[in-house]
Amino acid sequence: MLHTVNKSPFETSTLLSCLRHAREGDAVLLIEDGVYGALKGTTVAGEIWPRKGQLAFYVLGPDLEARGLDKSRLIDGFKVVDYGGFVDLVAEHDVTQSWL
Repeated sequence: MLHTVNKSPFETSTLLSCLRHAREGDAVLLIEDGVYGALKGTTVAGEIWPRKGQLAFYVLGPDLEARGLDKSRLIDGFKVVDYGGFVDLVAEHDVTQSWL
C-alpha cells in the first residue's frame, strides 16, 4: 500500500496515525505540507526512525523546493521523487491511502 500524507505533522496528527496503521512493506510519500515530516532533528523524526526498516519513505521534491527546504535537511533514508516518480509509486502499489 502507498500512503500519502499532505498535512504538516506540526499541525495535525495525520502522519503519526499513518505510521501507526502502515504495515511492513508499505510506502509513505510526504507531499504538500507533509514534507515537513521528513526533516531531521524534529520530534517526528523520532517516530519515523524505528519504522525505516519496515517502510519505504519518499518525499515529493517539488513540494520541498516550494517551501524552500533543502534535501540535505531530510532524515536519512528518504528518497526524493518528482511528479513522474509519484505516478510510478501509485502504479506500483495496488492501493493508495490518502491521509487528509
